[in-house]
Amino acid sequence: MKKKNKKLNKNTILNWAKDVLNTEIEGLESVKAKLGKDFFESIKITSRCKGRLIISGMGKAGIIGQKFSATLSSTGTSSFWLHAAEAVHGDLGRIKKNDTVIILSYSGQTDEIKNLIPFVKKIGSKIIAITGNINSNLAQYSDIVIDVAVDKEACGLGLAPTTSTTAMLAVCDAISVVLQKIKGFKEKDFASFHPRGSLGRKLLLKVSDIMRKKKSNPVVNAETLVDQVLLKITSAHAGAATVVDKKNKIIGIFTDGDLRRSLKKDRNILNKKVKLVMSAKPTVIKDSDLASQALKILEKKKIDELPVVDKKNHPVGMLDIQDLIAAGLV
Repeated sequence: MKKKNKKLNKNTILNWAKDVLNTEIEGLESVKAKLGKDFFESIKITSRCKGRLIISGMGKAGIIGQKFSATLSSTGTSSFWLHAAEAVHGDLGRIKKNDTVIILSYSGQTDEIKNLIPFVKKIGSKIIAITGNINSNLAQYSDIVIDVAVDKEACGLGLAPTTSTTAMLAVCDAISVVLQKIKGFKEKDFASFHPRGSLGRKLLLKVSDIMRKKKSNPVVNAETLVDQVLLKITSAHAGAATVVDKKNKIIGIFTDGDLRRSLKKDRNILNKKVKLVMSAKPTVIKDSDLASQALKILEKKKIDELPVVDKKNHPVGMLDIQDLIAAGLV
């Protein structure tokens, strides 16, 4: 194939791209119009499956299948991907009778798929076909057939799987989302499967997981002199100190801002008791609260430091915006 050094024309490029999208949109509209009893029956089988949903396929359809299995698993439906060729070389042992096998093949005539079907039937698993050929070998031996036939591929030659794989992917997403709704899968459930994702951090990460504590959380008695408080803050590499009474209950906070404001009024505050210059009754958060709640408080109150307390209102930590940034919440 010779590479042609043609000057790229913006309008031509955009029109080509729009033609691809229009062809695929038309394909999706066609598949959507055909959704009916077979799709409903596939949902009945998959939602009642006592085992796992096993997704299999070859080539481009197989790649769509891998994504399908991953989407199912992350939205509350136990699933794994099974390579059709590898299945007959030992991986069939992963399939159990109470599993449901969903096979993706646009032609439905791929040799590896045809070889796989008899063994799945022997195991006794239900088979759902997602295919563009309802008269194929795959369709003939499946319990349910979802028709994803499209009029044409978006490929300029009409050969490379494009519209057909888009249709497959969309139907697979539809199955995944419908099952998610049936199972009542919520944000917290999603977060538990994505603990390192941004949503997982927002819904799972607690204040106690990221707060500064012990030596990094300066706590001082109300009678402590300001110069000693500053030494403790400096030693802890902190920006503030929590002030407590004789019962170890929080009564105030002393911050850099308190120091600056006090110095404007009195240059000799270093020898005064911190209770005279602290900010009384500070906003606090419980260690059992979500870290995302701490972020909301800092933003709403426009404060830099947020003392953390336990159930008895005893100081157990300190949070600032840098702690939340480090945890990936900002």
